[in-house]
Amino acid sequence: MPDAAATARLGAALAGGVAPGRVLHLSGELGSGKTTLVRGLLRALGVTGPIKSPTYAWVEPYALSSLDLYHFDFFRLADKNAWLSSGLRDYFRPEAACLVEWPERARDLLPPPDLSLQLDYDGEARRARVEAHSPAGHAWLQSLSFP
Repeated sequence: MPDAAATARLGAALAGGVAPGRVLHLSGELGSGKTTLVRGLLRALGVTGPIKSPTYAWVEPYALSSLDLYHFDFFRLADKNAWLSSGLRDYFRPEAACLVEWPERARDLLPPPDLSLQLDYDGEARRARVEAHSPAGHAWLQSLSFP
């Protein structure tokens, strides 16, 4: 992916597979494009208002016509006690879709992802690796159409 616009297009391509109960884990260095990808996905799902990174709030909710979607950023998650006392577990419900930046910070506290996406720098560009981890994830991956 040569630039941020390509990263947003990948997010838009992923939007078609978003469904209740699906979980997407997004990993990569700071500035690698995780939030840019989520913005592309949310715009493709019809979100027109501001889309901000939930770095300080941990979660940004989006009520879409067909489901509740939650965008998480666990970069600042300090420890297991913060997770347990925050009620974050309650967001991961069968009727909700969850997009998780920095899932490695929450380690085994999170449900397993359907898809995981790793964004890495490749010189001036970025490289994305997408991996399915469930039957729903395989269906999601096969539904991708990325120009």
